[in-house]
This record gives sequence, structure tokens and C-alpha cells, in this order.
Amino acid sequence: NAFCVFPFLDGKLYSATVADFLASDAVIYRSMGDGSALRTIKYDSKWIKEPHFLHAIEYGNFVYFFFREIAVEHNNLGKAVYSRVARICKNDMGGSQRVLEKHWTSFLKARLNCSVPGDSFFYFDVLQSITDIIEISGIPTVVGVFTTQLNSIPGSAVCAFNMEDIEKVFKGRFKEQKTPDSVWTAVPEDKVPRPRPGCCAKHGPAEAYKTSIDFPDETLSFIKSHPLMDSAVPSVIEEPWFTKTRVRYRLTTIAVDHSAGPYQNYTVIFVGSEAGMVLKILAKTKAFSLNDSILLEEIDAFNHAKCNGDGEEDKKVVSLQLDKEHHALFIAFSSCIIRIPLSRCERHGSCKKTCIASRDPYCGWLAHGSCGRVRASMLLSLFVSYNHSIGGYEQDVEYGNTAHLGDCDGKLLHLGRPLENAAWFGL
Repeated sequence: NAFCVFPFLDGKLYSATVADFLASDAVIYRSMGDGSALRTIKYDSKWIKEPHFLHAIEYGNFVYFFFREIAVEHNNLGKAVYSRVARICKNDMGGSQRVLEKHWTSFLKARLNCSVPGDSFFYFDVLQSITDIIEISGIPTVVGVFTTQLNSIPGSAVCAFNMEDIEKVFKGRFKEQKTPDSVWTAVPEDKVPRPRPGCCAKHGPAEAYKTSIDFPDETLSFIKSHPLMDSAVPSVIEEPWFTKTRVRYRLTTIAVDHSAGPYQNYTVIFVGSEAGMVLKILAKTKAFSLNDSILLEEIDAFNHAKCNGDGEEDKKVVSLQLDKEHHALFIAFSSCIIRIPLSRCERHGSCKKTCIASRDPYCGWLAHGSCGRVRASMLLSLFVSYNHSIGGYEQDVEYGNTAHLGDCDGKLLHLGRPLENAAWFGL
């Protein structure tokens, strides 16, 4: 149940995997480079419990690991999976000979909260896929696909998290369970030792310490028994960017174009699913936006003729990769890779009404009277954009207003026709 990630940073190899054939020793491990190898504590459920590792990224002084695991703080209420982000210092050298020798001294973890707000929150607790850090409105952000618990009704959501909000949680209160039967509660701030557990040597509150080996035993002992933060990381706009419920399949993987459209000011999300479908979504990225996220297209990407098998695992989209330079999306299945264009504007034919109503940032109504792809190179002046006699295009991504346009009898191509301009590669 664990997936390996191996980022090389500063000549060191970081991995998140299992260290034995029985998959009982889950570990976040660093080897090579200066200093001895470091790892998480073996068989300690407070640190990691039956994890499925998904991704690792470098940001600032830290390496972040994204995974899902059995929630130890939920044990008294039954078995549940939570999504996590964990953090370790890049300059961590392990603890002293007395406490945490050859183990991380900076390992902290927090829950990722992807939920629909209301009187009773509806949670999407199971992280399936997450992006690298991308800039949304100039803010470093990660975007993930989350699903409901396996024993719950099928449901999926796309949630985004600012790195600043993640950092804020790691600077917040710790969580603890005083006895095996007691509920988990926040640790009072006056009970937290100094330097603050989880800080990096030579930085911030631990600036006076040359290496983590020099940390006081009190700090090391505290983080050994308190790796979990009390607060969960809230999602951007404190709700999912997109949800998909009332369908039998769950979403599996994600790719994000955060500079879509001729002005490169829209965010378009591509999400794969268990059923071979790829959803194309125009994302609402700001809380005060007038519009919600909208589903632009639902594409049946699985090619029965070219890809082997027809079972559930065969149709599952395992990875998505954007190729902005060639305006393409690569879709990986277990037996093949499909390439499709990011837009299919031509399916609107010569129908201006459906072209404008589509609200697709990649598409616009062109001067020669058809719906086509809009490129940044086509930007002239605002006047030219709407003066078709001298070139340009027209689109309305914000509203898709077509009240002034007539119907398109005989001008509309079939919107649900099979994929064109798609390529495939066997595996």
C-alpha cells in the first residue's frame, strides 16, 4: 500500500516506501550525501500508520511528503483514512545518542482538509493525486484529487492548498493523546519546549544551534511523541474547486494549466477517473469570484481498439501530463498512453452561440466565421478583438453570454463525437 518517491536534493536521496517484503515497515528515508542515513521511527503508529505515499516536493528549508494513512487520532471512533502532508528539514542530521539518533528530529505531519462546508461538513478524506507547486494568482499552491472513504458513497473533489497555509499549520499547536483511551487534544503552548520542535537548526527559533544533534533532549523527546499538528490545513477558498458525486466512478489523477487562455489568466484542470473518462474543468480559484467552477468537457479517453483489456483496472487513468508547447494532454493507462489536444473547438462548427457559451479559455469565435483555438499570439488590441473585419476573435469566458445570438440549426457539429486528432502509444 505504499508508493515510492525519490527526489534527489543536494546530492541526497529521499524515499518514501516500505522497507520489508511484508510492507509492515513504512519509512521516509534519506541516504547518501553528507551525514548518516535518517529515517522515521520503526513501527510507531503515531508517526506513520499504513501509509500510501503519493508525492514529495522541495520548498524553502523543507521537503514535504504527501500521503494518505490510517488516522491514529480517529482510532477510538473506528478505522478511517486521512490525507496528510508531512515536513522535514533538509539540514536535519538526526538526534543525539540519547534521543532520536539516526532518526528525523523535524518530522511533523498535518491533515489536509478537503470538505464541503455546511451544518455538517462532507469530507473527501482520501488523497489520490497531487501536483507540484504551481503559482495560482501569484501564490505557491498545490492542487489535489480527493475521494470519499471506500466504504462510503462514491464521490470525488479537487482541492487546492496554499503553501503559506501549510506553513501556518506547522507553526501552530500540537496534538496529543494523554492515555490510550482518551480523546486527542491540543497541547497548551506553555507545555511546548524551546527551541520549538520541528524547527530547522541554524534557522528561526533554532538559529543558535549548529545542527539538530545539539538540540536539547526535551525538544527531541517532545517531537518523538508529538509529530501530529492539531489543526488541519484548510483548502483555498475553504471549499473544493470542483466535486463529482452521483456517479459510480471516482477521480484518480490531475494535471493543471494555470495559465490558460490568450491572456494566460485562467486555470483549467484536467482530471482522470477510474472509468477512462477525463474531465476538463474551468476552476474557480478565488473566493469572491462571481462564477463557480464549471465542467467544460467530459471526454471518454480510453481507446478500446488500441488499449489492452476492458476491466476496471485497464480503464483507470493512472497519470496525466500536460504538454503546453504542443497543446496536448498525455493520458496514461496501464497498457497504453493516449495523446489528445487540450481543446476541441472545432466541434462547435460554425455555431457562434455554442462556441461562446462553452466558456472554454482555449476557444474563441474567429474572424472568418468559425470556432477555433485562440493563441496568445492572436492578441492585438481590445478593439481588434471585436472588429472581425480586420481580424481577431471573440470569447466570453466569464459569463458565456449568448442572449444576443440566434440558434444554430445545421451549423453545429456533434458535441459528443469520438476523439479526433488523438494518438496512442502501446506499453
